Amino acid sequence: MSSAQNAHNEALAFQDRHPDITSIDLLVSDLNGVIRGKRIPVDNLGKVFEKGIYLPASVFALDINGNTVEETGLGLSSGDGDRLCHAVHGTLHSVPWLNNKHYGQLLMTMEEMDGTPFFADPRQILRRILGQLSDLGLTPVVALELEFYLVDRQRCEGNLIQPPKSPCSGERATQSQLYSVLELDEYAEFIDDLQSAARAQGLPLDTVLKECAPGQFEANLIHTDDALRACDHSVLLKRLIKGVALQHGFEATFMAKPYGQEAGSGTHVHVSLLDENGQNIFSENGDDPLESVALQHAVGGLLELMPDSMALLAPNLNSFRRFQQGLYVPMAPTWGYDNRSVAIRVPAGPKEARRIEHRVAGADVNPYLLLSTVLVSIHHGLTQERQPVAPIIGNAYEQVAPQLTNSWTQALFLLGTNCVLGEQLGEDFIHVFIANRHAERAEAMREVSAMEYDWYLRHV
Repeated sequence: MSSAQNAHNEALAFQDRHPDITSIDLLVSDLNGVIRGKRIPVDNLGKVFEKGIYLPASVFALDINGNTVEETGLGLSSGDGDRLCHAVHGTLHSVPWLNNKHYGQLLMTMEEMDGTPFFADPRQILRRILGQLSDLGLTPVVALELEFYLVDRQRCEGNLIQPPKSPCSGERATQSQLYSVLELDEYAEFIDDLQSAARAQGLPLDTVLKECAPGQFEANLIHTDDALRACDHSVLLKRLIKGVALQHGFEATFMAKPYGQEAGSGTHVHVSLLDENGQNIFSENGDDPLESVALQHAVGGLLELMPDSMALLAPNLNSFRRFQQGLYVPMAPTWGYDNRSVAIRVPAGPKEARRIEHRVAGADVNPYLLLSTVLVSIHHGLTQERQPVAPIIGNAYEQVAPQLTNSWTQALFLLGTNCVLGEQLGEDFIHVFIANRHAERAEAMREVSAMEYDWYLRHV
């Protein structure tokens, strides 16, 4: 059966299963991981699968406010021309959290008019990186963990956010209560609706747990050997969590640091590598994970490129507020076995499941760019046989001084000067990304905060 016939059948089968759906949201994840796209009548679905849709290339030049950054070269200077977006098969599902339930959604990815990948689409970048690992006979198995906050839709004094009131007790959360089952009980209807919506959308949502700040939770996706699909799931899960939260009267935020005095939210990635025989290459040399040559080299590459990757792992102004000591946020390129104070953790467990946990990125990261960065670093470590420093035993914060930059400007400079990241991610993409981030930073610098008035207005 031809791919066109498969696409036609996918559209027809969906309409047969969901006769009440009238509209489909066609979704593209931009540089920030923000969902952009179009809403079409369901009757046009077959044509979308067959021919795709047109969107301007400048969708990947948009800052967080949806403004085109002309310095990227994707705006008016190039005529703001269109590119072709094709459906990502297997992502057509209903949107169960919308009250009237008449909507579906379909993820799209951008290509040039000749069918080659569009260089600035992060999903296409990840696809290319996966091809490089495939050339080595390796298949990543990955899982993503997403931390987020629920906040009250009613702002407190000064228009600041505040934790939500418990749906059961009506009391506002004020304590950490890490792993609290009681708090899971209090938000049980919200969590049940998350799980139900995830099943309806084919998202492999596994565990939901209470994290270490008022209103903070973590959602874990089940591991898969389809790394591209893992990031698709992550992008769509964010949309789902925000939608279900609104349905329950909350807002969900993936800001890296929504509260100055509370823990930030991160995105942790678990990665192992299978060889052509389906064997985990990190499980070689028996029971001691620190004796695996492949694991050592992979960690070596991750540690080497980590400082220059910070602009990708911490992509905006708020991202850098998360990097404070004592809050389980890595401050230096460190690693260790079963140690949550380091940047690269090798979790405990059976050797067959041996993996690397990358713990640096914020919840605000673009998942495709995060995984691309992680896999580029692993590829570099394996091919160049990079040896890591000694693993940390004990508290890394007490043994290694902070080394990862907390400066947005410095992070962009380091990214722009790293030859490995430039070559592997594409110099043209790096230009677009850095121009976009510099423009957003310039806009942020025009704003004067309330704190600055409190500190400086009368005293300088």
